[in-house]
Amino acid sequence: MAHDEIIDHYSALARAAAAGRVVADCGPDAFEDGCFGAAGYDDTSALPEGAVRAGLGCGNPVAVAELRPGETVLDLGSGGGIDVLLSARRVGPDGKVYGLDASPDMLALARHNAEQAGVSNVEFLRGGIERVPLPDRSVDAVISNCLINLSDDKAAVLAEAFRVLRPGGRFGVSDVVVNHESNPSRRVVAERRIGCVAGALPIEEYRQVLARVGFAGIRITLTADHGDGVHSAIVHAVKPEIGPGLEIRPMREADAAQVLTIYQAGLDTGQASFETTAPSWEGFTTGRLPHLRYVAADTQTGEVVGWVAASAVSARQVYAGVVEHSIYVHPGCQAHGIGHALLSAFIAACEDAGVWTIQSGIFPENSASLALHQALGFRIVGTRERIGQHHGVWRDVLFIERRSPSAENDSSGAGDRVQDPTP
Repeated sequence: MAHDEIIDHYSALARAAAAGRVVADCGPDAFEDGCFGAAGYDDTSALPEGAVRAGLGCGNPVAVAELRPGETVLDLGSGGGIDVLLSARRVGPDGKVYGLDASPDMLALARHNAEQAGVSNVEFLRGGIERVPLPDRSVDAVISNCLINLSDDKAAVLAEAFRVLRPGGRFGVSDVVVNHESNPSRRVVAERRIGCVAGALPIEEYRQVLARVGFAGIRITLTADHGDGVHSAIVHAVKPEIGPGLEIRPMREADAAQVLTIYQAGLDTGQASFETTAPSWEGFTTGRLPHLRYVAADTQTGEVVGWVAASAVSARQVYAGVVEHSIYVHPGCQAHGIGHALLSAFIAACEDAGVWTIQSGIFPENSASLALHQALGFRIVGTRERIGQHHGVWRDVLFIERRSPSAENDSSGAGDRVQDPTP
């Protein structure tokens, strides 16, 4: 089904709901088995009948996102407004809820429902979820109810969600996902049965796209099995938190000059590394993993003020979950919590990526870096004495590491995940 056909389809459903009919975007059995529509909510008694009739979701994203009084919320694909109205109740009169939908009939229905409910802290916007008509960093939470699966450009949707969220903002949606192991032809039939006309994302691909656009703390929890590998799911993720005027995002090639300048400034202190000259960008990017690279940037100027990146410690599969990291903050921006925020975001991303050990080496004289790492769970595992000369002086290096709690709690041991007979 093409984009315009989707809009026409949901506009027809909106008109049916406005006429007093209960609408459904899938068969009755799927609604009953999957808690679609109003069945997914605990209490809709205070809502207008029109909003309840037009409920086409697959869960309760309002509860998922843990909305708080005074927050600003965006509902992607707001339909008849049921989640917007419930959100408005959660955020209270000091909060604001935006509903975004591409169907003019759905928007008309939603505005009528808001008027019926006497809710004034809401605003309904017309547009596609792939291009949100809101400024950067303007909302505290993004919710959606069984709508992202309808988009034919889900990466753009998730990138837009990241863009409009403030640092520390939450992504909490109900959606439909599929298993890689499912039979493709039967899966298509199941998707059509419950209305996933553009094809739901496989679970692992959903995780990867969220991570690629910059989200961390990613959790996908299956809530209902619709058969043939198709599931309803709750999807949680967080935009990394950092102080006012800054944002943590994935490193881009356009950041190259600024990243290398900060790198060189760190090397010039004589306390960051045995290196004395920053590599070329080609050398930098070749020696580091393509993911697990982040920058802290000024939201007004775009200036990069710090970065963190990971390198593989070995090409052997048994060490696939072990990385070595580097973190540098602009000399003029230290002691502002930037390093703490960057390293926290990096650790969360490593947890999402299945990394079980993060390691690095620090000169003993670099007390600030050592304190930062120890505050975030790193421990000293040894000292490599007089390991190398730096400007003609022999230097010791403290070897530090952080083990993932999931690896520490795994009685089988992380090393048992992959067989590698050679030491």
